[in-house]
Amino acid sequence: MMQLAINQITTYRWTFEEDLHHYLRAGYQGVGLWLRKLEDFGFERGLELIHDSGIKVSSVSWVGGFTGGDALSGGENLAEARRTLDLAQACNAGSVVLHPGSRNRHTHRHVYRLLNGALESLLPHAEAAGTPLVLEPMHPACAGEWTFLTDLAATAQLVASYDSPWLRLAYDAYHAPLCRQTEMLLAEIAPLIGLVQVADYKSPHTIDGERCLLGEGAAPLDRLIATLDRVGYDGFIEVELRGAAIEPSIYHRAVDGSAMTLRGLLQGTAPRGTRRRSTMPVTLAGSSERLA
Repeated sequence: MMQLAINQITTYRWTFEEDLHHYLRAGYQGVGLWLRKLEDFGFERGLELIHDSGIKVSSVSWVGGFTGGDALSGGENLAEARRTLDLAQACNAGSVVLHPGSRNRHTHRHVYRLLNGALESLLPHAEAAGTPLVLEPMHPACAGEWTFLTDLAATAQLVASYDSPWLRLAYDAYHAPLCRQTEMLLAEIAPLIGLVQVADYKSPHTIDGERCLLGEGAAPLDRLIATLDRVGYDGFIEVELRGAAIEPSIYHRAVDGSAMTLRGLLQGTAPRGTRRRSTMPVTLAGSSERLA
């Protein structure tokens, strides 16, 4: 059965304590931890509060920056990723989200070489921590400095090439909106998915990634939940709202309304979907082979 979670980026200006209090009150089973907020609150205090509250950790966001687009070196970002995996182990997190960084004027082959090198280094640590890394492709208009992975099928192919339970796919329905083609793809790649994130939207995708409250935009949330149930996904559905429209004055509506909307949709699903074995071909349309 799919479980409800919400990412702390949704309530950007609430304190860590406020987040957990209101998420639990609204009925969420999980929280998507935002590293910056946890660091500001204090790692030890935060982990203790999570443990005492009983809430699960659906994901930890985020690690990456392996393509040289930020102030840290690749080695520093790898070290930070290992520390984050240790933190994820301490709170029994479901996943750690990975954004590799922008293409940064590298060749196609070299940027994949950088990512593959990082994954080869990190996957043994993920296994030791018992926490999978999840690669999240983004809409091309939103990717910016976050990631060069902008195609869901290509990213799924990359994940499949590792054949490792410690590397999974994060499907963000904002970045890859549901359509007939996406529905068909989800049926093939369902066993690879380690996290699903949801939002709603009214305007075209931009670098700011503007979302709106669930049910107030154009996202086909009912079809999305039905599709995920049909293909056998039984992990966390994590709400991630951000942008100018998600102001502190509507945080309660964002938290409570999202939970009510998703619970209503989940009530129409089976207790447990039957997961299909992946029939993904070796090369998907628009995919990139794993480059050493």
